[in-house]
Amino acid sequence: MAKEPENRGNYRKLDDCNIGQVQIADEVVAIIAGLAATEVEGVAAMAGNITNELVSKLGMKNLSKGVKVEVTQDSVMVDVALSMKYGYSIPETSKTVQERVKSAIENMTGLNVSEVNVRIAGVNINQDM
Repeated sequence: MAKEPENRGNYRKLDDCNIGQVQIADEVVAIIAGLAATEVEGVAAMAGNITNELVSKLGMKNLSKGVKVEVTQDSVMVDVALSMKYGYSIPETSKTVQERVKSAIENMTGLNVSEVNVRIAGVNINQDM
């Protein structure tokens, strides 16, 4: 059996099969969640912390911006922070984000998503709609 990576929390084993193991980095789960959330109508952008903002100003794209993922042996817990477009219902858009993120992670990774927490960090009031 292969040795687990030394950086605790970076990789999670999905399944043992006859030809080897499948491991998914937590960062991959976060990217899936971020992309699924931004596809929802009414979401303007993902909201990040100061580190993410500095990285984006340097020209590097961080696809997991605004997403925190905790992968345990049994489940995945996801926190997403996003900026909404003005005029959209926050409860309806948040529910759609939760459903899309849960579905995307479960379909693409086979992991069980136990929670998707949505934090509205801002409202984009540009009238370019």
